[in-house]
Amino acid sequence: MLEVPVKSSERNQLIDVTELVQVAVSKSKAKDGICVIYCPHTTAAVTINESADPAVVRDILSKLRGLVPHDAGYSHTEGNADAHIKSALVGNSRIVLVKGGKLILGQWEGLFLCEFDGPRSRKLLVSVLKE
Repeated sequence: MLEVPVKSSERNQLIDVTELVQVAVSKSKAKDGICVIYCPHTTAAVTINESADPAVVRDILSKLRGLVPHDAGYSHTEGNADAHIKSALVGNSRIVLVKGGKLILGQWEGLFLCEFDGPRSRKLLVSVLKE
């Protein structure tokens, strides 16, 4: 298992981590198998979505802000209840196939760390299970 450090610079941000995860896969020396990407933070998440058009990221963040506003009178009083809810909605892990030592993603797809309580230093845990 490898740790992939990621720093966010905004409170809500989707950070393309595709290349960072690919480096971890390459370090594993696995040719074929599955890659598990896990985000061990309760106010962040990981997802796969379009990475070619930055408007997609803006739309996702905009919709999540609308669905789960920052200050909506939550019971959790630390000021980040919205981040916990957004993280729960998006999810903390993804599985991607590996073939020939490369992540198998669709033509426009990328892996994103979803920051909902930044800026912070985060990490992703990456494990490649060989076929």
